Amino acid sequence: MTLTTSKTLILASSSPRRQELIRFLQLPFVVQASDADETTDPGLTPSQIVEELSRRKALAVLSRLKADDSVPEDGVVIGSDTIVVWQGEVLGKPQDEADAFRMLCALQGTEHEEYSGIACIELTADNAPNGESGDTEVSVTRLPGAVYAKSADRLTGSCRMTVGHSMTKVGMKPLTDEQIRNYIRTGEPMDKAGAYGSTMYLRKSDTSYRLAC
Repeated sequence: MTLTTSKTLILASSSPRRQELIRFLQLPFVVQASDADETTDPGLTPSQIVEELSRRKALAVLSRLKADDSVPEDGVVIGSDTIVVWQGEVLGKPQDEADAFRMLCALQGTEHEEYSGIACIELTADNAPNGESGDTEVSVTRLPGAVYAKSADRLTGSCRMTVGHSMTKVGMKPLTDEQIRNYIRTGEPMDKAGAYGSTMYLRKSDTSYRLAC
């Protein structure tokens, strides 16, 4: 998949951090929050979870665009998801401030893993599915290391989807209970996996940690 300035990126997320990363590419984009169901089967691995949710978000936005007959003829729908894994426990977004405090108390002073998934659905003038009828396939290409099981998704129209994920080790500096509570009061942790954002007291295990969404 080749990105050019003529393609419109459709970001299936309202995350400010993801929007910041897209702006870094200096490509035109629009935001379409997916509102997709983010519950997953309990037996999935972390990499399977982020790939499945990324795919689900991208397909949800594409389906909505199709229903409104507004799929661009040359664009890419981007779905993404991030989770934090600490000692085998998957940490999503905190349910409340008490849950955020629990997560941050566990993470502080330790190293954990961040998994970020991505699913890109490519649209062109030849395959944009506006107004088409019938049940055809969305073919799937897996990036190196991808674990997504399906080779195709059923959707009206013909599209190509690329799915993959990355894992980054992230360390958090030791924090006191007061520091954690002050951070929670800012409101930043409440919509983020693991209850922290890029302004948290992180020490990077490698330079790629900045790409975590």
